[in-house]
Amino acid sequence: MLSHQFTNYIESLFDKKIINIHPLSGGDINDVYRLDFTDRTAVLKLNDANRFPSMFAAEATGLQMLAEHSAFTIPKVLFEGQVEGQSYLIMEYIDSANKTFDFWEDFGHKLAHLHQQSAPYFGLEKDNYIGSLPQSNAKEITTVDFYIRQRIQPQIALAGEKGYNFTKISSFYKNVETIIPDEASSLIHGDLWGGNYMVDHQGEPCLIDPAIAYAPREMDIAMMQLFGGFDPIVFDKYNEAFPLENRWKDRIELWQLYYLLVHLNLFGSSYFDRVNSIISRYA
Repeated sequence: MLSHQFTNYIESLFDKKIINIHPLSGGDINDVYRLDFTDRTAVLKLNDANRFPSMFAAEATGLQMLAEHSAFTIPKVLFEGQVEGQSYLIMEYIDSANKTFDFWEDFGHKLAHLHQQSAPYFGLEKDNYIGSLPQSNAKEITTVDFYIRQRIQPQIALAGEKGYNFTKISSFYKNVETIIPDEASSLIHGDLWGGNYMVDHQGEPCLIDPAIAYAPREMDIAMMQLFGGFDPIVFDKYNEAFPLENRWKDRIELWQLYYLLVHLNLFGSSYFDRVNSIISRYA
């Protein structure tokens, strides 16, 4: 539980007394709590400031950019900072209701709108995180350069440090140059699996835990299909609003490679065969 000193600190931020503190599920990176005040409810996330420097600052930036540039419900960032060796992020609490009858159609349209937000480069002003791993967002001009240099190569290097080697990676890099479409960048969520959307108090889609960048939009589409959790109508409605490039389905595994490399580096060898298979497919 939270220390008495830390609880007092949070109360000083709000200038209100905390009535109840409820632990929530936060995975293996963060401790998460629901804070009940007399007139509002908030969510507090905590982690080790030395292990994950600037993680919550990056998350706050991501949430704020999604709120500014999308029609999704996004939790409002209330406070972010560091105290007692811990980083904290405090957001508004989102109540949940049953999905509206057109929830998935709405999701597809809103995702298309988000992806229509672009920049004259790929990347972001600052680096952030994907899960607990640092994610490089150095600016690149082309889709291929961004995906290879800022996404795949850092994960391949980390995998090599962990003892995983891929013999066909050089030919993979060469071949994907002819496979990836030359599209403008899109503002993407960046880690859009089924655990990173919610249903808000009106039954509409809400996004959380972003790993944003101006990036290839097919990365979000591929991540959504990696572990499931999304109705197929999302992709139909998305494609009606913002048609994907030809043969996009043939490239799904190519984009999923990044997320599978992340899982390999976080969770170990059970992901190696699939990663190696995708590299071999495109090599």
